[in-house]
Amino acid sequence: MKKIYTKLLYMMPVVALVAFYACKPVSSKFSSPAGYDLEHPEKFNMPESLLEISGIAFYKGQPDTVYSIQDEEGSVFRQKWGVKQQKNVSFGSKGDYEDVAIFNEKVFVLKSNGHLYSFPFSERVKEKAEQVKVSKKLVPKGEYESLYADPETNKVYVLCKSCPVDKKKKTSTGYVLNYDFKLDSLIPESTFSIDLEQLKKLNPKLKASLSPSALTKNPKTKEWYILASANKLLVIADENWKVKQVHRLNSSIYNQPEGIAFDNDMNLYISNEGDELTNGNILKFKKVK
Repeated sequence: MKKIYTKLLYMMPVVALVAFYACKPVSSKFSSPAGYDLEHPEKFNMPESLLEISGIAFYKGQPDTVYSIQDEEGSVFRQKWGVKQQKNVSFGSKGDYEDVAIFNEKVFVLKSNGHLYSFPFSERVKEKAEQVKVSKKLVPKGEYESLYADPETNKVYVLCKSCPVDKKKKTSTGYVLNYDFKLDSLIPESTFSIDLEQLKKLNPKLKASLSPSALTKNPKTKEWYILASANKLLVIADENWKVKQVHRLNSSIYNQPEGIAFDNDMNLYISNEGDELTNGNILKFKKVK
């Protein structure tokens, strides 16, 4: 009995130490923008056909149906939220398609080489779109994955993932295209640039590199939300592309973040490509009021 009592006395400081650290808050290296909790999403797993889901979009911000593309197939998919069964419309041959946007009753799809495909939104219910338009040479040669169409300004934004213009500079360059209703055409208007040195100023542990994989605009704050899959980052910039926030993403939640969008209720969505062990998915982050 004496030995047991002595042993308990010896263990008490250790138990107290363990209890102290168990109760002590652990600071996370991951953060979230105001109003969202990027660590606790609602997950919607995709069917096998969308294992390599890339861009996502909503029609006029309506969250009941999500539209998406995947990397290898020239089709736009649609499905009710939470329902795996999908339907799709074919618009092109196999290729590397990266992002999708819907505005002014048109669907726009960005190919990695910068080519833009478009067709009427009304054709989404067909097996094959009949009025497909392919726009080439709107942006310089490079690799592109990020597309956003702004219904308020009728402008389309395309952001470089890897472009020669940024090769020797710590920047990510983008291009603004104006949509002409009469001509049903996109017309190059201007360029913009993100200074990647701002990333290091906000977080010294980060490199001044980005490789953007998706782009959207917060409808309320007008801030730009930029995803970087390879870097596992969510970057937030103001209307003039000045970086204001950088949030590291947890790789156990974000396998390969390739798409981003808001709905009318200001909920945030991020899509992830899957792999041999993980399903493709869309993560929903409800706006905290």
